[in-house]
Amino acid sequence: MVIRLMLCLSLLLPAAFADERIKELNAYWAEVSRAVKAGDFEGYKATCHPDGVLISGKKKTSYLLAKALEIWKPGIDATKAGKVKAAVDFRFSKRWGDARTAHEIGIFRYQHVDEKGVAKTEYIHLEALLVKKDRWLILMENQKSSGTKEEWESLKE
Repeated sequence: MVIRLMLCLSLLLPAAFADERIKELNAYWAEVSRAVKAGDFEGYKATCHPDGVLISGKKKTSYLLAKALEIWKPGIDATKAGKVKAAVDFRFSKRWGDARTAHEIGIFRYQHVDEKGVAKTEYIHLEALLVKKDRWLILMENQKSSGTKEEWESLKE
């Protein structure tokens, strides 16, 4: 009887761990979304590992996320000031990892309304590597290529 109970628990624990890990990662991506929408530069920066790397497939380049943050800061500040609007959300097709690592593959949708009121929506194929220190941090953000609304809609929320 004890052996059967231990076997049942051993089968349930990985699923419970995976569910908790996905909840934590969903909270991480929700914080990224919140920071972008609020124009919270420090909040957004806090989601990035200090040695994190941004890869742009469209531009065929890579550089530190710290440099990307410098480039993005004026736009984030403009959002905070209410001059523009921005929003980002994420959907995933693959979510691999363990207690301290995550490999997330999916698409993000970035919506932007500029100072003239012109709205633009982009869908970008994303591959991300995260590590968990005291919290989840992105170590690599690979913006692989442009996506489509149809690809976005094919992924679960």
